[in-house]
This record gives sequence, structure tokens and C-alpha cells, in this order.
Amino acid sequence: MRTAFRPILLLASGLLLSCQLLAAEAGWRQLRIPGATPDAAPTVIALYYPTEASARTTAMGPFTVQAAIQSAPEDKFKGLILLSHGIGGTELGHSSLAEALARSGYMVAAIRHPGDNWQDGSLLQAGASVYFTERPRQVSRVIDALLQDRQWKDRIASDAQGPRIGAVGHSAGGYTVLALAGGQADLSRIRAHCEAERAADPIFCGVSRNVPSAANAAAAPVLPSLRDPRVRAVVALAPAGVLFTASSLAEIWVPTQIYEAEQDRFLVPRFHAEWVAQNMPRAELHRIPNAWHFAFMDTPGTAIPTDDGNIADDPPGFDRNAFLARLGREIPTFFDKALPGP
Repeated sequence: MRTAFRPILLLASGLLLSCQLLAAEAGWRQLRIPGATPDAAPTVIALYYPTEASARTTAMGPFTVQAAIQSAPEDKFKGLILLSHGIGGTELGHSSLAEALARSGYMVAAIRHPGDNWQDGSLLQAGASVYFTERPRQVSRVIDALLQDRQWKDRIASDAQGPRIGAVGHSAGGYTVLALAGGQADLSRIRAHCEAERAADPIFCGVSRNVPSAANAAAAPVLPSLRDPRVRAVVALAPAGVLFTASSLAEIWVPTQIYEAEQDRFLVPRFHAEWVAQNMPRAELHRIPNAWHFAFMDTPGTAIPTDDGNIADDPPGFDRNAFLARLGREIPTFFDKALPGP
């Protein structure tokens, strides 16, 4: 009799687990991690995580969070996903994606990069070498802190390779996660690129022209590797990629997905996303038709001007809400495959 009932019991337990996963909502809390030195600014983190509490809509500045604020987290997460915003961005700009990952069972740490956010642009003014070195290091320090935090560390699932950790980044955040995966920056490539292609990639080269040392090849050597072996899968959304060496991209072994906005004027795809994909034989490239650079961000409730116009704007006929819903399905599925459970 027990043998006969065993398949039924397994099916029932599987259905119960599926229902629990589908029933999960996104919780939300803010966390501050002390700076690397006593005088350094703290790193502000928005944590999204699976919870049984009911989500509600909360306006946070120009963006909206659909989550249960300060709710109790579930006992175990599938893994930890770091989320890195673009230049001058915010930890709230990709909330819909973070919420989808949380509902799928992951904890997401969305980082407000110190010195490179909507309130503070000092990191860029410190120079290209500092900017492109410090951004990935900030993410690694967040991983350090969360893996030592008593409240969170034991909730992050592990396997024989260690904690299951992935990363998602947009724009400069795309550079950041690729650097964590092993991409190595040669800052002299910025100078060479902008000398040859300034008219074809004007926004990137316009920003670079105002960064100390970015245009000076003598002061722009190949940066040291910033690879963090704990990061085991990455998604780069419209990444800044022209500065990576082809040889370092070819050596990245972690599962990687690259998304390209077909009509991107901020980071023209053939110089950035496509350069990365062409030199990463293991990466998957997704081209998003009729999309501009900010298609990967939630639509803000107020105008946010940039060098490429208002973040809220899209080309005629592009449905950003439908696209973000697609990302909310595809990216959790990617991490489920790249960071498989037991």
C-alpha cells in the first residue's frame, strides 16, 4: 500500500511546493552597509525577497514599489541576485524586475552605488580608473556584508560551489556585472574608440570626454581583474562594453545573457552590447526591437531628463510594460537554470 501511495504523495508534495512558490510575494527593506573606510559613505541597499505577506503599491520618489514593506522573509531563498543600476541611477529604477525575482524565490540586493547615483556624481569625477574599478568592488563588498549578516546569510541557498549568487546590471551596471564575471577593462580603448567613432557614439563619448584621464591613453592602462568568483551567472542589460578586452571576454565561463536595445543611442549596440557578445562565445544575445536605452527601467511617474532625453520616453509602438513583464519571466528562468537547486 505504501508503494502505491508513494507517487501520489510525491505529486502532492510537488504541487504544494509549486503553490508555495507561486503564492510568494515580494518583501522590501532598506539596508545600509558601512563604507570601506570610516570616512566613506555607506552603501544603501534595497532588499527584495520572498514573503508570505500581501504586497501593496508604494510610491518612492518617481518610482513605484509593489511589495510588502518590512515584511517577514521566508526561511530560505533560491539564491542572492545583485542588481547594479546605470550611471547616476537609483536602486529603485528596476523594481519590477527585482520584484519578479523575489516572487520567484530569490533575494535581490539592489545597490545605490556610492558616488554614482542620482544624488552624487563624485565617483565619475575621481577619474575613469577609479570609476571602473570601484563600481565592481562596491558590489563585492555588498556580497561580503550579506554573507556575514546573521539575518540573511543562512537564508541564501548554497551548494557544493558555495552560495548561489548572480548579478544583473543595466548600462554602467552592465559593465559592472561583466567585470565581476571576469571582463577586464582597457581604458585606452575608450580614447581610441572615441577618436574614431565619436560621431557614431556621441553620448558615450561625450560623457567620457569630461572624465579625468579617460581620454589619456598614458594614464589609462588595463585595469586589474575585478572578477568575483562568487558571482556565478550574470545578465547585462544594454551594457557599456567597448572598454573590455576581447581576450578577457573570451575567458568568461559563467552563464551570461546580454540584452541589446536595438535603437539604443546612449550606448550604441554595435560598439557595446554586440562587441561583448561577439567576443563571448558562451553568451546569449537578445536583441529587443524598437527599444531605446531606458526600456529596461521602470517608467518613472515624473520626467527625468538625461543626455538621451526623458527616461520615461519610448519609440512609437514600443510597449515598455509588456517588455518588462517579459523580463520578469525570462530572467528568473535564466537564473533557475544557471543556479540550479538541489
